[in-house]
Amino acid sequence: MHRVLLSPFLPILLLASFASGATFERGAMIREATIYVSPDAKSAKLGRIARGFEVVVIETSRDWLHVTADLTEPRQGNEDDQDDVEGKTITGWILGKGVIRATTPNGDRILYGEAIDSEDQASRRRGRRGAAKDATRLYGRVAEYFPGSPLAAEALYRSADDQWQIEKDQISARPSARENEAYMRGQMDEHGFKEVIKKFPSTKWADLAAFHLIENKLCGDWQGASKCPNKEADLYEKYAADRPQSPAAPEALYGAAWRRSALIEIYKTEAQPKKSAESKTAAADLCRRILEKYPQSDYADRAQRLLYLVEQEIPTFGNAEE
Repeated sequence: MHRVLLSPFLPILLLASFASGATFERGAMIREATIYVSPDAKSAKLGRIARGFEVVVIETSRDWLHVTADLTEPRQGNEDDQDDVEGKTITGWILGKGVIRATTPNGDRILYGEAIDSEDQASRRRGRRGAAKDATRLYGRVAEYFPGSPLAAEALYRSADDQWQIEKDQISARPSARENEAYMRGQMDEHGFKEVIKKFPSTKWADLAAFHLIENKLCGDWQGASKCPNKEADLYEKYAADRPQSPAAPEALYGAAWRRSALIEIYKTEAQPKKSAESKTAAADLCRRILEKYPQSDYADRAQRLLYLVEQEIPTFGNAEE
């Protein structure tokens, strides 16, 4: 395995490019392709390159492209961390079909469409193996190759979200997932979502990315104590205050309201009746805020239900019974 540095170009190609004045065009694959030693399907095979991986086109020969194929998984976020990513490059020939470049007409839509199709494959019981990772790479290429596209912000968000969900599932399956402190149960890589916020700060995709980042601060298990739900409620309330126009603002307020309602019973077990009463008031106020500010949201009905439970002093957490 060769360590892949910041640039997708091999150093030797860069030197040759600078010396000759030549430029090499980059392209992203929307199909799986075989890499051959020479521009002949009967020649020796060097390897395979999957959807979303990148090639650098060195030269062309009829229907063939002489390329350096970068087989490193794209890394979201801070480029300073790129030298930690292990991968390899292969130089050889591929058929010129299915290589999308920045100059390809409607290239952003083609890459985006392939990403959607890959997601669909991943959701099927017998879908294409590795389709979820294909989608992650393809969405990332849309934003990378076509940063001015109307699809760029959503594509970068989807790329980050796909990777986030994969990591979240992996972390949730570990025994440490039920640890009280968030840092003890493993963390999803935040680089992708932070990149969305950095590049597209005034979009709903940045709002949604910021909402997901809260998940890394949540406790694995409250263990019946007030510390975690109190801290988490604060996080969600702050998010809703900072980003009131976010599509996730109603969900954030509901998340805070439900945690405040849980604290009603938790504080009772901790012999803190004053804080229990304060939590009841806070939970009810949050529910009313959802009903007032986001009446058309799906969370409005849930807030109405939660408000009823709180006002009727029906426990929303634990095994308490009348």
